[in-house]
Amino acid sequence: MLNYDREAAHYDETRGGEPRGEAAAAAIAELLPAGAATLLDVACGTGIVTGHISRPGLTVFGADLSAGMARYAATRLEGRVLLANCTALPIATGSLDAVSAIWLLHLIDHVPAMMAEAARVLRPGGTVILTVEKDASHNAEDIGELTLSYRRKEASDDFAAVRDCGARLGLAYAGETAFIGHGQGRTPRKTADAVRSGYFRSALALRDGDADTLAASLDALPAPQERRPDPIYRLIALRRGQRIEGSRSWSSSARERFSASARIRASPTRSPRRP
Repeated sequence: MLNYDREAAHYDETRGGEPRGEAAAAAIAELLPAGAATLLDVACGTGIVTGHISRPGLTVFGADLSAGMARYAATRLEGRVLLANCTALPIATGSLDAVSAIWLLHLIDHVPAMMAEAARVLRPGGTVILTVEKDASHNAEDIGELTLSYRRKEASDDFAAVRDCGARLGLAYAGETAFIGHGQGRTPRKTADAVRSGYFRSALALRDGDADTLAASLDALPAPQERRPDPIYRLIALRRGQRIEGSRSWSSSARERFSASARIRASPTRSPRRP
């Protein structure tokens, strides 16, 4: 797992920058209920996606466990960033219209707990929006052929597993869309490095020696430094109960009560403290 406090300073520039964030934000907006007034983007990172989510009447918040990431997000979402674990959000039950989590599930092994917490904070008719099968999106033809025999039967963000988990929590599948991961096409050489570092642990089942064998095969592909096509990411919506017809916008006083003790403000000189 990356140290996201250290990664924060150059995270955006190494992962597609603003075009990637804009594409993800547009896809989220496509799946939002028509009357949604509040959305929390869990694991918001630097806020590069969160800051682009926009719709008339919608207030967007971000939450991240990394203080370094949250500090950068606060420059985009002043006063609307929480330092929080995705399994223990400092938010009242049934208080939000939507929760999104982009590029998160493939990184964690407690997906049911995260989804249960998202379901808890949703109002009836609220929607959880999630990327699924993220690592599989990177399987360009030649790279994919080499990794095929090592793939797990069920990754932590496997679509069917996430859908079924949602159903047990009262969240029904409500549709999906897709978006381009601008700047995310990998070279065989970078994929080999990622395999050696254990980055694909959610997608690949590698026994002793397998990582080195697979990495060597990737290094041997033609044009190993040539970037393959950008991935197409899959985004799904799971909806709780009845459809939202209209939702009251938050007043300024309600906004002030929104977990004020956990809110992060931008600081150019120091990281915010954990609550």
